[in-house]
Amino acid sequence: MQLLLLQVAIVLTTVVGTGVTAMWLQEQQLRDAYQDRMIAVAQSVAGLPAITEAFDDADPAATIQPVAEVIRRASDVTYVVVANEHGIRYSHPNPDRIGEKVSTDPAIPLSGEIYVGTQTGTLGESWRVKVPIFDGDGEVMGQVSVGILESELRADFVGGLSGLLAALVVAAVIGVVGSAWIGRVIRRRIYGLEPDEIRAMLETREAMLHGIREGLIAVDDRGRIVLMNDAAARLLDIPEAGTVLGSPVDSVVDDELARFITSGEDRETPVLSGERVLLVHGDRVRVDGRDVGSIAILRDRTELEAMLRELEGAQGLAEGLRAQSHEFSNKLHVVSGLLELGHVDAAIAFIERVGSGGALSALDEHDGIADVETAALVLAKRSRAQELGISLELDSGSHLDAAAADVPRTELLTVIGNLLDNAIEACVLGGRITLSVRDDEEPAVVVVLVDDDGPGVPAGRREAIFAPDVSGKAATPGKARRGIGLTIVQRVAARLGGSVTVGDSPAGGARFTVRLPWVASGHRGGAEGAAVAANAQATGARR
Repeated sequence: MQLLLLQVAIVLTTVVGTGVTAMWLQEQQLRDAYQDRMIAVAQSVAGLPAITEAFDDADPAATIQPVAEVIRRASDVTYVVVANEHGIRYSHPNPDRIGEKVSTDPAIPLSGEIYVGTQTGTLGESWRVKVPIFDGDGEVMGQVSVGILESELRADFVGGLSGLLAALVVAAVIGVVGSAWIGRVIRRRIYGLEPDEIRAMLETREAMLHGIREGLIAVDDRGRIVLMNDAAARLLDIPEAGTVLGSPVDSVVDDELARFITSGEDRETPVLSGERVLLVHGDRVRVDGRDVGSIAILRDRTELEAMLRELEGAQGLAEGLRAQSHEFSNKLHVVSGLLELGHVDAAIAFIERVGSGGALSALDEHDGIADVETAALVLAKRSRAQELGISLELDSGSHLDAAAADVPRTELLTVIGNLLDNAIEACVLGGRITLSVRDDEEPAVVVVLVDDDGPGVPAGRREAIFAPDVSGKAATPGKARRGIGLTIVQRVAARLGGSVTVGDSPAGGARFTVRLPWVASGHRGGAEGAAVAANAQATGARR
């Protein structure tokens, strides 16, 4: 109802405004037409030889009055008055006024100018024109006044309004009926909602979209983004959600995620977007039985994927510890038996021989890894590999000082962790892995080498191995998604301006080489700071 009333008000205001303007223009045109006619009549009378010659007669009115009356009736004006330079009338519609002085000031026409305006005379208020009459020497000898009563002018104006008013009424009726029809169509398309209800619904929608923690992204049937909330922009590393509305979805997000969103598949699947693992639930959007687009809900599963991998490692470690508990029980029984038999020296020798065994071992200061977090990661991965029957060794030439505060240490840990996980999965029982981490080979660069004696990577697959879901092992239900570790390594290296390559290892398997920008703590600045920038450009060029 509010929308209809607003439309009707707009139509009526427009029609009334147009009508008032049209009437004003019509009145101006009517006045202009009468003015042009009166000026033409007055000038023609002032220029008639019979009129100018009659001024020298003994009775000028006898000649001028008949001529003026003929011209007045022919031109359809109220009066044509001719007067001499003293304002004495020689003609008038009322003959009794002839010989009298004019009732209005004749100063303007007697000065040689033309006067146009409204004045009140003996016949009433009139719209009049006064022009001077010149003799043969160019001197003003009188005036001609031609006019029409304002009452007659208004009557002509009102008489011409009937057609205009009829047109305005018809326009108003058509406008109101059309507005009512358009209002019905619009209300049907907006489900009968009033403007206040629409505003409240939009405010609630905006609050809901920007308040939920899950990312929400919707595309139309042409694959263009029509909706994105703040959580989705954060998960997709987009600075502002509003800047991508209307853009093709495949130009904003990764190809894998774009394909899933536009397909509208009604299922949940983990998708790699940038360096994040997102759990995406998609569905088609149908309105009145037709597809209008698709929608996807995004949840960040990066931490969950990392926890699943840690859980797998913890489960393997627990299984190894359970197996070792039997081994340690046997060793304790041996020690206990030797002590009971009184062979103290034999017990001590046995303890010295096996006391340093077990799955857990530590890195010492000679391993060259001064960064504590990196050393802890290598220790954990070594323990896991040892429990799986795989040897993980740190190259004797490894060297890594503590990182400067602004160097992305977390990215280095991500790279090393994923490469070691990949190598452990590639090896079999009795396999061998060698890790080399060096920050002293190239200026401001840390080089990570991981060698294994697994099956290696064929030359034809060395580019594809970094694509999502490319893995040498099949996915296991309930386990972390496979085929994303190397993808994350490549994306991290590319983002930092580094590089990652794969080739053949001297051990017979694969060798992964990663170069990342790295500055030791307390050594940034000066020439070495310049080396960071130079190396970042160099590594970018190598990519």
